[in-house]
Parts: sequence; structure tokens; C-alpha cells
Amino acid sequence: MPKIKLISGLAFCLLAFTLPCFAAQDKPSSGELINKAWASHGKKDIEATLKYTQELIDLYKDAADKQEASLKAMPKAKNEIEDVQVLNDVATAYFIQAESLMRQDKTEEAKRIFKIIINKYPYAQAWDPRGWFWSLKLAAEQSIKKIETGSIEIEQKKKVSQLPTKIVLYDAGREDFVNYEKYGEFKDKGTKDYQYIVKDQEGLSAAVGEGIYPNTTSVRRDPELKKARKEKRLEGDVWDFVHSPDLEAAFLKWATGTEPQGVRLFYTALILEKSGLIKHALKCYYSIVVHYPASYGWTYWHTPWYVGQAAIARINFILKNNPQLGASLEGADIKIINGYDNDVSNDIAVVSPGKFIKSAGFKKSNPALPEPKVKRTSGSGKVYCVQYENGDWQLEVDGAPFIIQAITYSPTKVGESPDEGTQTSWMEDDFNHNNKADGPYDAYLDTDPQKTPLGDFKLMQDMGVNAIRLYHHPMKINKEVLRDMYNSYGIRVIMGDFLGKYALGSGAAWNPGTDYNNAEHKKNMLASVRQMVNEYKDEPFILFWLLGNENVYGYACNANSEPDAFFKFANEVAKEIKAIDPDHPVALGSGDILFLDKFGQVSPDIDIFGVNAYRGDYGFGRLWKSVKEETDKPVFVTEFGCPAYAEGKTPQQAEDLQAEYHQGSWQDIRENMAFQPGAGNALGGIVFEWLDEWWKAYEPYIHDTKGLWAGPFPDGFMHEEWLGVCGQGDGKESPFLRHLRKAYYTYQELWK
Repeated sequence: MPKIKLISGLAFCLLAFTLPCFAAQDKPSSGELINKAWASHGKKDIEATLKYTQELIDLYKDAADKQEASLKAMPKAKNEIEDVQVLNDVATAYFIQAESLMRQDKTEEAKRIFKIIINKYPYAQAWDPRGWFWSLKLAAEQSIKKIETGSIEIEQKKKVSQLPTKIVLYDAGREDFVNYEKYGEFKDKGTKDYQYIVKDQEGLSAAVGEGIYPNTTSVRRDPELKKARKEKRLEGDVWDFVHSPDLEAAFLKWATGTEPQGVRLFYTALILEKSGLIKHALKCYYSIVVHYPASYGWTYWHTPWYVGQAAIARINFILKNNPQLGASLEGADIKIINGYDNDVSNDIAVVSPGKFIKSAGFKKSNPALPEPKVKRTSGSGKVYCVQYENGDWQLEVDGAPFIIQAITYSPTKVGESPDEGTQTSWMEDDFNHNNKADGPYDAYLDTDPQKTPLGDFKLMQDMGVNAIRLYHHPMKINKEVLRDMYNSYGIRVIMGDFLGKYALGSGAAWNPGTDYNNAEHKKNMLASVRQMVNEYKDEPFILFWLLGNENVYGYACNANSEPDAFFKFANEVAKEIKAIDPDHPVALGSGDILFLDKFGQVSPDIDIFGVNAYRGDYGFGRLWKSVKEETDKPVFVTEFGCPAYAEGKTPQQAEDLQAEYHQGSWQDIRENMAFQPGAGNALGGIVFEWLDEWWKAYEPYIHDTKGLWAGPFPDGFMHEEWLGVCGQGDGKESPFLRHLRKAYYTYQELWK
């Protein structure tokens, strides 16, 4: 999920390019015209803006009207949205026209055009190269509100649900932990030829119970199914029920759904888990491992999601948090060979279903272990990585183990936006004119009527933060602020270069972006990195260097289509860094484990593999083991987090869910550190983020609650403006006020 402060002066419009498309021979494509329109709008060229938008509307309006008429609801999946690109481009052209008129103070004309979008194109969406689509209708409504009231304050809808419906099973099954060997035969466990052959389907159905394969009849006999249908509680798409507060209806909908079996079982289990039917949920998750271990679904980004691996992770998460069950799942693993790209046609699943056994609890590290022996080190300076003979990794700083307890720190004043070229540097902001940076030194708590300045650095120190992630471009860096952050508060800096992501450092245009086969682009990026290292290598606050930010997802670079070229170039850059600065390791910030196998093959000189990963409250699943298999390098999570907003939840409930997500994530990181039960290669992680940023969903004065993309979050959507462990209240006392959320105190316990 890209997080980028764009070059100051870039208008919002430059963020809203549509996806690339190619011109027909007889006329320009809608994509070409909308890109030109955005570019003209960004340059404030009113004449060119009107020319390109009107040409697009004249050429494609009829086609857009037909596409809008063909829709019954807002498209959700990225590929479905792209299928109606002409609709999106025409509505975006109207939006640009209205924005241009607003700039000229022609407000009535602007309102008229905004209303065209609202009334004629309610399902149109514009592409934000940070990685998602946004609703033009909602943006138009916000703009009209701003015109009519002179204020951008909008009353947010607070839909708080009643207590969720509990599920009462018609058939709970005869066994809590099913002995599958009684009802069939496991063949070729631990190989690509694994299969489970059912020999007693009737007996197995009776053992597992309602909604769990192969029991397909109990749920259809459940009297609650007939009742729910009569009450019309099951109407709608099955995906609308994933996070429904009516858990009974959600269970019945998914248990009788037509989605692929593995996917259907996973969401059935998730709903059972929410309802507190833990044992039945465990059986449902495990049925995926036994029967459908190679099943997959698709994420919003159209990358494969391996359901069997996720099911094992959830089973382990449930058992760890419910020790009263007295069980553990031993030996379960699903490895997907060729599973690091978006092509599932060549996937090969190597399956070990494992077995539930009685357990007194999860294994813990033994403090009486002898002094571990070092196998090798990666680096030899002040900061380096060490691998022990058992294969585990640690980061060493000044001769002592160092756990990365970091956070992304990018406080932004409410109303400012890099998209509109209004964002200023937090290191230089001094709105109270006391010659000190506002956020770091003057932030105060909302619980303090005296508004006593504490400052973010002190609050982060009290939380247990020992590092922040910071990129040396495009914002200006004040070394004195960072030196004081380290000297006075003990907080270091993971210093990064975007390595051409968002076209930063490469000299490329945003569209088509950085090309990792282009000699000139590579020369420019190398120069950018050299400048960073030479300028900061002797600063005591530097922890290590970080290259990129999920470049493999594309967006203004071609690492997604040329991963070999990207990883090879990143390796060249790492070697260059080490020639200049042998004192600090080099890490890569990638997008989850996409193309992990290619990284392992061509990037031997990168010391640490970093991943931006948003997988859910149970942690990161098989990520650690996969990195160990493909690279044998240490790994840390460069970005993870959860919104403090969830549709249908009170603010306190949403904060609780955010805190639970963070706790599950950090527990998983900790359990995979050296000398712990897991893979032993985790070095820590970077929480995303310290403070809510209000600009990420278009209007920077509104704390927007609309979901930007579907994902594993409390209400099923990412709310980009609510990711902070701190909030800014109602925004009226920004950039000073801090509301410490429950997640802050959760980390205070975990990190101290």
C-alpha cells in the first residue's frame, strides 16, 4: 500500500491518472485524453484543461452512458472497475472541469457539473496511483458542500449496529477435533501428490457437522435457513455478508454459497469464529487444509490469496489465544511452488496436513540455553546482522541485539495535502512561532486541559519506539531535529530512497514511470542513493538503509512487469552503498512476498528483506518460513497496521479492534524472532503509522470514513485516513492535539 509524500507543488490531479491504455488508430483513447487533462489541470492551464476534457466527453459520452446503465452497483474488484474505464474517464473529465471552474470562482457552473456526476454517473470511479479507485460521486458531493457552506466540515454518518446475531447450530457435529483417519486415507503427505480420500462420507459428515465439507445437507435442513429466507435476510451478494452484523444470516449465506469450496469454507469459518463458535470454526478451517489445500482467491489487487495457508495461520492464532482448548496443530504446512507471482496456472502445492494433538500450550524460549554460536554476519560495522548456527537471525547495534520497534512518522496538519501541493515539512512546521517544530516538541494530549507541550518524540519514547522510517526525498530534512530525536529520546532513523517508485529519483515521467532497464533512469537513481548515503552515513541516528517501497506493485514504475531487472538493479545499488558505507546494512522494502523467489536468486548483496504486509489480525502467516526457504535472510515488516474506524462500530469498539489487530501482528513478529518457536528470522517491524493523515481520501479537511479498498480489516475495508495509533480529534487543534488510542497503550506494554 503505497505511502508517499509527493513533490511539493504537484496538484491533486497528478495523482489521478487513469490506468494506461492505448489509442485506437482513428481517435485518441479516453485514457490518453484524461491523462492530458490531468496534466493540464496540474499546470493550471485552463484552456488546455477544457480542450482535453470536452474532447473526451464529446467522443465517449454515449459509451459511458451505456456502461453506467449496465451496472447495478458500484464495481468492487479492480478488474471489474477497469472493465468500465470509459465510464470512469468521462466522469473524471466532468470532475476536472468542475474543479477547474472552482479555481476560477465560477461556483455555480462548478456545482452544475458536479451534479451531472452525482445524478448520471454514481458508479464512476477515478484511479489513484497510490493504489486504489475513489468514488467521483462522493468527491463531487464533498465539493458541493464546500461551495454551499464555505466549510468543508461534513457530518459523518455514524452507523452503529446492534449486538450481532448469535449462531445456534442445527448440527454441531459429533467430534470437536475430527479424526480424519477414521473416515478416509491420507496419501503422499508432504509431497505434491498429496490427497485425502474419503471412504466414509456419511460418518465424516456426521463428525464435522453443519456447513463443513462434506456435510452439505445439515445446513439445508436447518430451520433457521427457511426463516431467514422468509424474512429476506439473505438477499444480496455473498460478499456483502462477510462483515455483516447479522452473523446468523452471514453463516447461512456462506454455508449455502456457490463460491469455490476453499473460499466458501474460509469465510464460513471466519463468521463462526466471530460468533464465538471456536471449535466449529477450527473444524471448518481445517477442512480446507485436508480437502482443498491448494485453493486460492483473489485480492482487491488481483494477486492470488492462498486460502490453505491462511487457514493454517488462523488455526494457530485461535489455539494460541484459547489455551483452554488444550490443543495444537503440529506439522501442518502448505508450500506453493511457483506461488510468488500472479500466475496460478503453474502452481504446485506441497501439502502436509498435520494433526491436532493435546498440548499444554505453545512452546516458549528456554532462558537456560547456552550461549549461541555465530554462523555468519552480514556487515561488519556499527550495525550488522548476525546468523547463529541454528539459522536464527538478529540485528546487532553497537555489539548488542536490537529489536526494530519502529513507526512511520509523517504528521500532516489537517487541511494540507501533497496532492494539492500544500503539504509542508513536519521538521520545519512552526505554526505557533516558537522556533520549534510543532509535532515533535509541541504536541499535547486531548486529556490535558492545560495543553502542556509534550511533543511526539517524548510520546513515542514512552510508547517504546526506537526508530522511525524516513525517506530522504522529496521533503527537506532537518538534521538537527533528527540528531536531537536520537540524542534526547534514543530514536534512530531507517533512512530510505524510493528507488524510482512514484518516479522519484529516476527522472522519469509519472506515466509510464521508472524503467529499470533504462540506463538514464538507473544512473539518476544511483546518483540519488549516493547523495543520500554520503550525506547521512556518519550521522549517529542512522540505523540502516532502506531501498524502495513496494515497487513490485508497479504504480509509476515497471518493477511489477520487470521484477528481475528491478531486483538486479537494487542489488547493484546495495553494493554501491556498501562501498561508501560499510557501517550500516541495506534493506529492501518490497510488497509482501510478491516475486520473492526472484529476489532470492538475484539480490545476494541486500542484507535484509523488508515487506509491507496487511494480512489480518492473526499476523503474517507463512511469510517468515517462505523468506527463510527462498533467501535465508533476515526479514522485517516495513509497514503494517489497521484503521481505527470500522463501519457499524462505535469509536471505542473500532479502537479495540485496531489494538487487537496490532497485538496479533506484533505477537506473530515476536514469535518468529531468534530463539522463539517460529522461523527465527524476524528482526521487528514498522507500525503504520503514528498519526492520522486526513488527506488520503481526497478532501484534506474531512476525516473521511469511506473504505478505499477491500482487505482483511475489521469492517472489510481499508480506511487510509484512520491508521494512526494517535488521532487528531476533530482537526480543529491540528497539528498539536493528540488522542492516544488503545493501540498506543498496547504497544507501550508490548515494547517496554
